[in-house]
Amino acid sequence: MQRGAKLRIALLAMLEPAGPGQPFPRAFLRIAGASLAQHQLGLAMALGCQRMICLARGASPELIALQHGAEDAGLRFNIVAGPQQLSSLVTSTDEVVVISEGLFADAGNAATLLEGGSPLVLALPDDGAIAEGFERLDINNVAAGLMKIPGSLIDRLHDLPPDCDVASALTRLALQSGAKMRQVPLEARNATNWRMVRSEAEALAIESEWLRTRLAVRAMATPSDRLARAAVLSFGSSLLHGGNASGMTAIGAIVGLVLALCSAWLGSPSLAFLLAAFSWVLVRASGLLRSAERQAYNVAEPAIPRADALGWLVDVCLVLVCVFALAEAVPGFTATALGDRVFAPLMLMLMLHVAPRLLRDGLADWTCDRGMLSLLLGLAVTTGYLGPAVRLLAVALTLANILLPPRRLK
Repeated sequence: MQRGAKLRIALLAMLEPAGPGQPFPRAFLRIAGASLAQHQLGLAMALGCQRMICLARGASPELIALQHGAEDAGLRFNIVAGPQQLSSLVTSTDEVVVISEGLFADAGNAATLLEGGSPLVLALPDDGAIAEGFERLDINNVAAGLMKIPGSLIDRLHDLPPDCDVASALTRLALQSGAKMRQVPLEARNATNWRMVRSEAEALAIESEWLRTRLAVRAMATPSDRLARAAVLSFGSSLLHGGNASGMTAIGAIVGLVLALCSAWLGSPSLAFLLAAFSWVLVRASGLLRSAERQAYNVAEPAIPRADALGWLVDVCLVLVCVFALAEAVPGFTATALGDRVFAPLMLMLMLHVAPRLLRDGLADWTCDRGMLSLLLGLAVTTGYLGPAVRLLAVALTLANILLPPRRLK
């Protein structure tokens, strides 16, 4: 960008401690594995900011990680120690988005509310917001922690003490200079869409609620999906705080598949199918955790999500387990015998991939549940009817694709 061009700048503060005696600012409290500052980086990106300025007392590993994230996203990044240093980085033609320390807000709602070219101060009605940590503006309103102001107001901070609260001071300067006040709608404040986080306990509570609202279970959800969701709600917070939660869960799924193949090779197909079912639940949990991580870090979904690739590995594992189990039932290794053992399981898996494209959503979801399929095949191999069960399932899927009402095209 050429020198002198108008910039939209995000201004963040990282000064207030995360509770009495805490050594780090509350901007580095973590929700879904990402710090509040990283969530605010995603908010700044959604608002179209080209530069981020952080008020901080000094560099720290968390701040350096935030800088790398901002620069990787294409934003200029600056750290300043006090408000008097801001005037050298902000010109009068710039537009400044001020995000209060501790604000956890939905980026989509914020972008909609700050639309337009005029300065805006977002506000909340005084219906308990003061107790939640928001700052009072007048008898009826409190500051929502987010505003858009002209860069010319930054110079007026020189008239204030160097230890002033920058967000609070700029809010009052903006209102005095004629900035409009816009109320945040009630629907934008539901659940975890607009909260002020002040302590580790509040961050954990918001994280649990945030995960719950984003993992809403559908009426036709399969047993494996319900089990994966329950596991993520129970252990997801701890995993996300540990870092790379989805990656560790994916590794667990792969280990389970390897153990399943080893069990089938050693002549225990029942155990192999049980391990495959467990691995499928881990695959689904990994997908849910990765979705939460993408939202927390504002990362776009790749063309081929990791959970889909792991799902293909589960399919390959199930075919191989079936082949090993059928070989155990009918000894003898010839090319013809191997082809017979591979054909039926392979056709079943192919039909399972065709079915979701043709069947209605509810039935399509059930055909994707490899956990239930693994348990059915485990029951079949225990009773000695694995071969007929595989063939019967393949035929049943074919008939369902032909006879049942097709999926409606949107």
